[in-house]
Amino acid sequence: MADHPTASDSRVRGSDDPEYAANLKRATLAASVGSALEYYDFALYSLASALIFGKIFFPGLGDAAGTVASLATLAIGFLARPIGGLFFGTLGDRLGRKWVLMITIALMGGASTLIGVLPTADAIGVWAPILLILLRVCQGFGAGAEQAGATTLMAEYSPTRRRGYYSALPFVGIMLGTLLASAVFVGLGQVPTEALLGWVWRIPFLASIFLILVAVFIRMRMAESPTFVKLEKQEQVSEHPLGEVFRSSTPSILRGIGLRMAENGGSYIYQTLAITYVSKLGVQTSVGPLAVAIGAILGLVTIPVAGALSDRYGRMRIYRIGAVVQLLLALAAWPLLSTGNAAVTVAVIAISYGVGVNIMLGAQCAALPELFGSRHRYIGVAVAREFSAIIAGGIAPFVGALLLGWFSNSWVPLAVYVIVLTAITLFTTFVTPETRSRDLTLLGDALTDSPEQVAQRPAPVTARAVSV
Repeated sequence: MADHPTASDSRVRGSDDPEYAANLKRATLAASVGSALEYYDFALYSLASALIFGKIFFPGLGDAAGTVASLATLAIGFLARPIGGLFFGTLGDRLGRKWVLMITIALMGGASTLIGVLPTADAIGVWAPILLILLRVCQGFGAGAEQAGATTLMAEYSPTRRRGYYSALPFVGIMLGTLLASAVFVGLGQVPTEALLGWVWRIPFLASIFLILVAVFIRMRMAESPTFVKLEKQEQVSEHPLGEVFRSSTPSILRGIGLRMAENGGSYIYQTLAITYVSKLGVQTSVGPLAVAIGAILGLVTIPVAGALSDRYGRMRIYRIGAVVQLLLALAAWPLLSTGNAAVTVAVIAISYGVGVNIMLGAQCAALPELFGSRHRYIGVAVAREFSAIIAGGIAPFVGALLLGWFSNSWVPLAVYVIVLTAITLFTTFVTPETRSRDLTLLGDALTDSPEQVAQRPAPVTARAVSV
């Protein structure tokens, strides 16, 4: 069997080499299907926690407290994500990307499927929310390394000059998963409430089993990352990547967390908190999921376009543009949402999520892996992604629900919340080095690159139209 192409091979050979092109397609499909399943599961849970779980798992708490408790279980899943990221990220740097991604997809999808067969509080009392929390923890534990692995795999497989574009393609899977979950809930919104809360809500969770089977089949046929293959051949695989990443890469991790604050926080705020907010204003239940679905459709275009633009103009420049767009949108979004108008709600959530958030996500796909050296890239990306997921995305709906209660459903603290998260990211783009076209076989982080190494990379195109 021919050797897998190394990262340096891919720079020279590109996608015109048949073997490399076939492996690149398999890696893209494998990462995309996994991303679709992860975000189908998480978007499904987010929507269910905002609209359903409070009524069937926490009925004794009342409507408002039940919603807060339900959203708290959403946050608990995020608390499990960094633990899963540390565990599986370490294995990914020691054993390879492929097999870890097989395990994470099975764990994540299996937990979602089992949620579909859970008894409710009416049947088993307090055990119902306990089991829900347990499965949510398993979901988060697997998801903690799923997206980091997909990100790392695609960055290491992609041809250097188009790394931003190819690395963004699996994240189109995020939009497809979100779109699928939102479409499901738009349909569920047409079901009578009694039937919905009785058994119909279980169907989309049970359907996860089909996505699991497809994802596992595809990943079994996927080749290992060329960068990891090169590390193995040169006997440079780290024995202790977890210790190594915290000793040498804390500055890179902090920058990764900063970059994620606006993107991850904004994503879950508009997908969950905004829906909770407008539902309290009397907007029909199906409107919020419809808005998220349209936003996901916009994201199908925004993400790869932003990734491709980051190849041309630089990662941080495009990221900065996305942060500014989200900042401007936040100033208008919340007062418009407060009108309680269904059409306005759909437009605001769709544009804020589909454009503002996803410009940053498109640039982030390649930027995070490029920050870290090859020996600890998987764990580095996992730590940056998942620790930021707690403080940005995971607690955002929960904190937002508390703010709504404390400030009598006022939109002002919600707008301030989004602005603060976005300001952190905007600042981070000015203190993060440009990583476009970085050699991913380097053992050290981008922050430690010598001036000679930086000079060897093509400079971003200078264009006033994209300067911020």
